[in-house]
Amino acid sequence: MDILILAVVIALVAVGVISGLVVSSRKKKQLPPSAPSSTPTITAPPAEPQVGEDAVETAEEPRRTIEEVVLPEAEAAAPEAPAVVAEPEAPAAPEIEVPEPTAGRLVRLRARLARSQNSLGKGLLTLLSREHLDEDTWEEIEETLLIADVGVVPTQELVDRLRERVKVLGTRTPADLRALLKEELLTLVGTDFDRAVKTESGLDTPGVVMVVGVNGTGKTTTTGKLARVLVADGRSVVLGAADTFRAAAADQLQTWGDRVGARTVRGPEGGDPASIAYDAVKEGIAEGADVVLIDTAGRLHTKTGLMDELGKVKRVVEKHGPLDEVLLVLDATTGQNGLTQARVFAEVVDITGIVLTKLDGTAKGGIVVAVQRELGVPVKLVGLGEGPDDLAPFEPEAFVDALIGD
Repeated sequence: MDILILAVVIALVAVGVISGLVVSSRKKKQLPPSAPSSTPTITAPPAEPQVGEDAVETAEEPRRTIEEVVLPEAEAAAPEAPAVVAEPEAPAAPEIEVPEPTAGRLVRLRARLARSQNSLGKGLLTLLSREHLDEDTWEEIEETLLIADVGVVPTQELVDRLRERVKVLGTRTPADLRALLKEELLTLVGTDFDRAVKTESGLDTPGVVMVVGVNGTGKTTTTGKLARVLVADGRSVVLGAADTFRAAAADQLQTWGDRVGARTVRGPEGGDPASIAYDAVKEGIAEGADVVLIDTAGRLHTKTGLMDELGKVKRVVEKHGPLDEVLLVLDATTGQNGLTQARVFAEVVDITGIVLTKLDGTAKGGIVVAVQRELGVPVKLVGLGEGPDDLAPFEPEAFVDALIGD
């Protein structure tokens, strides 16, 4: 009986549950559909679950508009633009300078020369203007010439001629004395020398000029200034840095060349000077240059080594053709020491011309006379200052005018 009652109760409960489900389903079907929104809102799809994360989207996650979804994702997907790397600026080409023309350059520098040299000329004029020219006065004249490094033999010759001409002249006005002294000094300096620097070859090759001299005389600087002189006269130049024994000599020469657009042929420090000289002439021929200037070593403390080196350079260069000019650079302030240097170099190579540097810094202008007498070759160029265009062709008349003043 109890079992029957329990079964009936279970059946009634089941019927009630089923009836409730049916009624609920019917009510849902009768509900009207919700009105669509006038502006549809597009939501972003849920993000893909990552490893170890739940893929269930929480109800509190805010909805995002299409702009909030599409734009950031597009920006994230777009590849990064490569960073713009500024290319290093190429070094600016050195500015090519236009040297001063050489014509009349010594005349333009005459005032500077006169300020440093006039002790010789004015001293002589003062002595010659004395009313009585006794032996003491003539000894003073002789001493003045010797101090000016004119040299013993040229001094004696000049004093003898002055004695004779003053005796014949009789009355001596300042103008007469100045004309007399100028004439005698011009004779002493020499006006019949060919002072042109030989830069033209008789062959279909560039003229070749070799520059020699002791280190410290301004040899490399003179080579660079000579390049400016030639460029100013419309010549194309190649420089040969054959002084490989002095540190930075090649750099110094190349700096001079770059300033006027002249190419410099160089080699390693301590390299073979003859090979560099040979290559310089070879390059000059290939480029059709007008002149090749070769700067050489000047180590005078090893006379035999110096002879060998310069002799080899000369022989190697002459495989292309003869040397047109060999210029010896002397420091005018060294006086008789400069003459000793001149003798040594004359034994090594055939000197054809002399360059006197630092002539503006000394009152010893007589070195012009002495060195010409010593070597039998003319002074062709003079350095009258530190400026790049202070190398001038030597002009005897302008030089003597500077010596005696106006």
